[in-house]
Amino acid sequence: MALNLLFVCTGNTCRSPMAEALFRRLLSFDPRERFKVSSAGTQAYAGAPATPEAVQVMAESDIDIASHRSRPLTGPLLEETDLILTLSAGEKAFILSHFPSAAGKTFLLSGYANRSNEGTDIPDPIGMPIDTYRRVRDDIQALLLLLLDKMH
Repeated sequence: MALNLLFVCTGNTCRSPMAEALFRRLLSFDPRERFKVSSAGTQAYAGAPATPEAVQVMAESDIDIASHRSRPLTGPLLEETDLILTLSAGEKAFILSHFPSAAGKTFLLSGYANRSNEGTDIPDPIGMPIDTYRRVRDDIQALLLLLLDKMH
């Protein structure tokens, strides 16, 4: 049975869609299909597209997220998820305060990937220059490689 993994950011238009797509790419090299991967946002509106900058920097990595549509974080979504990885401490705190039953499965991506309780935020690039999006993409990619190594 596949592990249901959810990446969470604020609006689900930049960081978490990039994390979802990058992790799917990494998983494409693993034929065991051990994960079901998705994303959501703590303050997301349903159906918003990924930001043009996120689409662009992902296209530079040969990953197409142009069809991504945001979705809000909900209790039922969290209930069906096995592992929740947030991109910042703020999103983790939001989940823990609004959905306390998710406490045992909610972690900051950077801390979880580095096998620690500590971690650093992946900053929200919304409204920032394209180079900021590239740095965010690369930082997420590095953490996902650590995450995949941890899960093997």
